[in-house]
Amino acid sequence: MNSSRKNAATHPAVASCAVIGVPDEQWSERVHAVVVRRSGQDVSAEELREHVKARIAGYEALRSAEFVDALPISAAGNVLKRELRAAHWAERDRQIH
Repeated sequence: MNSSRKNAATHPAVASCAVIGVPDEQWSERVHAVVVRRSGQDVSAEELREHVKARIAGYEALRSAEFVDALPISAAGNVLKRELRAAHWAERDRQIH
């Protein structure tokens, strides 16, 4: 997932992003990007996916994306991925982190 994050962050419309695993019925978990767009820029989830896929192996590329205004950040400046995952894994019997 780290490769997907690094490559998604190279898109000119991306200010910052985090990549997490979210539930998937077929594969148990899929690569999902949470993206903050640069001010005045636009990018679709499909465009971002193609951008990443052109740079890394297809199985490593993100499968879905969502766009947010800001990522949750800890006092130490780290992205709080558990907060990003929480909405996707709520009410699941099994949680993969």
